[in-house]
Amino acid sequence: MQPSGASSTSSSTETKVSELSKTSGLTRNAPMLGISLKVGSTMVFAIMIVSLKMTSETVPIGEIVFARNFFGMWPVLLMVMARGELMEAFRTTNIAGHLGRSMVGITAMVFSFTAFALLPLPDATAIGFATPLIVVVLAWAVLGETVRIYRWSAVLIGFGGIIVILSPHLGQGALEGKEAVGALCGALAACFAAMAMIFVRKLCESEKTSTIVTWFSGCATVLALLTLPIGWIWPSQAWIMPEAPIAWLLVLVGLAGGVGQILLTQSYRFADASTIAPFDYTNMIWAILLGWFLFSEIPVLEVVLGAGIVIAAGIFVIYREHRLGLDRTKNRRASTPSRV
Repeated sequence: MQPSGASSTSSSTETKVSELSKTSGLTRNAPMLGISLKVGSTMVFAIMIVSLKMTSETVPIGEIVFARNFFGMWPVLLMVMARGELMEAFRTTNIAGHLGRSMVGITAMVFSFTAFALLPLPDATAIGFATPLIVVVLAWAVLGETVRIYRWSAVLIGFGGIIVILSPHLGQGALEGKEAVGALCGALAACFAAMAMIFVRKLCESEKTSTIVTWFSGCATVLALLTLPIGWIWPSQAWIMPEAPIAWLLVLVGLAGGVGQILLTQSYRFADASTIAPFDYTNMIWAILLGWFLFSEIPVLEVVLGAGIVIAAGIFVIYREHRLGLDRTKNRRASTPSRV
């Protein structure tokens, strides 16, 4: 989202972020602008999710993942070009790290998109909130980060909330049926997304934000293209034919994802992660409103209660990391959330 020696690593990260902000001529002392950009990114991501949910009725998930990365890559490249970092973005000495991050990230994306296709929007969104909690566990297990009782308590309570969210979909425990598969995919998506965040933390030690984002977009596009033999849906003729709405929705999935990534990246230029990150939970607002308005989805009590528990736990983790000086700004800017 830092290896052992949290304070020294945090100091190094803050220095790199400060240097990057100075070279770009942008200030990080505009929290309201940062918050506005963050909320804007969640709204654009919500548009992307609605589009992918609509297309998932007829288009294979692999094709949607390809569209998300291929069409979403161009807004990102334009942003990198506008910052004068296009050539630098392709230079790296850690190809293996980028490939590993891409494989884990695209796996998270496949599971996440499947969950959104099979579950109501609020349910799939709420399950995704488990990712920051799993990151804490992996940071302790993989990176050797010190995690004290307060954060462990928040993580355990948050996992309890996830169980509450999953309970309506798992029924009597039989992992069968559309919603049970969707719930399982949502949980796996959160796990793989957390692993992707760990990869990003390691990459941030040597790679620029633009390099991480650019390499992920390119690698994920190629990896998603490998699903072509599984059976993609192609518009039979011109885009004015009946298949055209599906084709345009696929383009919208990608463009919305790319624009949302830009807004997310820019939001962390104007405020610290501890200020910006809690507003990620506004995703739940859009999920409930759009799910109800477009798909007649009304979240059940367990989902609302569980989401509240997970959100409270997540915000407490963010608060504790802020108190401990664990600045996640650059890590978050360089991350492509699994759902996007």
